[in-house]
Amino acid sequence: MREDVNAPPLESKTFEVHEEYLDPQSMLELSLAGGASKLSVRQRLYLRCKKIMRKENDGKKGSSSSDDAASQYSIHAQVPNRSREKLGFFGKIKDVLRKYMKFVGPGLMVSVAYMDPGNYATDVSAGASNRFSLLCIVLLSNIIAIFLQSLCIKLGSVTGLDLSRACKKHLPKWLNLIIYVFAECAIIATDIAEVIGSAVALNILLKIPLPAGIIITVIDVLFVLIAYKPGTSSMRFIRMFEYAVALLVFGVVICFIVELGYLPKTSVRSIFRGYVPSKQMFEHNGMYTATSILGATVMPHSLFLGSGLVQPRLLEYDVDHGYYDLLPKEIEEDNESTVKQKQDLDTLREQRYFDYQPTTSAIKYALKYSIAELAITLFTFALFVNSAILIVSGATLYGSEQAVGAGLYTIHDLLSDTLAPIAGTVFMLALLFSGQSAGIVCTIAGQIVSEGHLDWNFKPWKRRLITRGIAIVPCLAVSLAIGKSALNKALNASQVVLSILLPFLIAPLIFFTCKKSIMRVKVNDKDEQAYAEAAMDPDGGVVEVDPEAEETTSGERPAKYIDMSNNWITTIIAFVVWLFISMLNVYTIVQLGISHGDIS
Repeated sequence: MREDVNAPPLESKTFEVHEEYLDPQSMLELSLAGGASKLSVRQRLYLRCKKIMRKENDGKKGSSSSDDAASQYSIHAQVPNRSREKLGFFGKIKDVLRKYMKFVGPGLMVSVAYMDPGNYATDVSAGASNRFSLLCIVLLSNIIAIFLQSLCIKLGSVTGLDLSRACKKHLPKWLNLIIYVFAECAIIATDIAEVIGSAVALNILLKIPLPAGIIITVIDVLFVLIAYKPGTSSMRFIRMFEYAVALLVFGVVICFIVELGYLPKTSVRSIFRGYVPSKQMFEHNGMYTATSILGATVMPHSLFLGSGLVQPRLLEYDVDHGYYDLLPKEIEEDNESTVKQKQDLDTLREQRYFDYQPTTSAIKYALKYSIAELAITLFTFALFVNSAILIVSGATLYGSEQAVGAGLYTIHDLLSDTLAPIAGTVFMLALLFSGQSAGIVCTIAGQIVSEGHLDWNFKPWKRRLITRGIAIVPCLAVSLAIGKSALNKALNASQVVLSILLPFLIAPLIFFTCKKSIMRVKVNDKDEQAYAEAAMDPDGGVVEVDPEAEETTSGERPAKYIDMSNNWITTIIAFVVWLFISMLNVYTIVQLGISHGDIS
């Protein structure tokens, strides 16, 4: 009965299979065939089709065998989920929410990149100099971030590759190295912001000197050392890691809810008016500040992070449904392995993880929920935190003597003196939470970049020491030579650097997601059902099979592919986003040249 699972090529006629055919006897038959839970929908229907054909052929002289008869049919209909139909409206909502909760995690991890200490510095400067008028840039930056992250999820889900591995696979070697250098520069600039922010928070909260606080910031290496093991960790362990980072995110959000409660009476109308573009945006070096907000919000390293965090849930689906194995079953059943052999198995498992390419079933299962989870998280947590920082700064600093050159120390002193000491403390506590969570996430992004572009298999903690060591040097130099007055300028400058690097790292993402030869999914035997029905395009339409994307091998059927590249609307939007960021950067560079670098 086991060989029945290996279905022959199905073609020619169609055979409608309905739910009533799946009686208890059929399920028993499937279980005897190796466990119904391990069989795909197509395999189950194929077995049932054979049973029906066997009954039809009984008593017919000279009829072909059931194998031959079954092979003439293409199972074309999906079994209707009547249990779902009986749930009712609220039952369906509950069912969707239950499935959505399985995808909660990556969005929170990515959102950390959008509320790091760099955001604090830029939003404080924006509120102090332009009050609420740059809230529209905060909103626009979040919308751009959601769009770009949806492309990252799409790239990671369809190809099974993160952005760095896609660059190595599909770009010339020299171009891959250039993008790698840009990515490393972005990670170091990001790390500078995390170091300064965490050191300032430690200095204010615990009175630790700035140089000592800068050195202490390597403490998150221990957490990454314990927690992050790509390719070998179970889904449960990955979720534990995500929940730990989520606690820090919730800590930041709670701090700002408390902070907003201490604000002096402010017109709600004037706050919401800030989300609409106005001429006040261009006052007091507003475009330089807007560029730094864009760089602080649409973080370049988050592109690598977003494309690299989606694979575990896709892999879990394919492993659970028998489409993929991290280890061959005969190896898994060998329980008498030595330590050396187990180390080799870990290496093999990790290699299998990086070789994994999602099936169409896994993509259909995960893609929309992954994008929805990320969009909801960024549009709630990240937008709220960034808006709250700017609102707190605009309501307390704007128009005051301290507004000129306002920074993290300035807003802490002002909040403590004018509102309450607890207000300044809560603000710094939120900054510390942000610095630590962003530092952890930055380590993961750095690991993805080095492994993907160059195949450098550094241990995460070793890589963390290297990048953090590079970031510490300029921070120590600034803190020792100039002191706290220059730290805020260093923070803002690091965010402008990130914004300037952004177009160079967005370009390959747009290129990959628009290219049909890259964004296509091969339909294998286990995915025949998905191919017959055609997957739904994440852009909203039905995915069409590319007739030219068929590869023929002698003696085999042509390989079929589903095209999941960007449609023309998404392509146009992506190009406009890239052009907008590039033009904003050019404008800022010209303004810096005119003012000879004076951004005060």
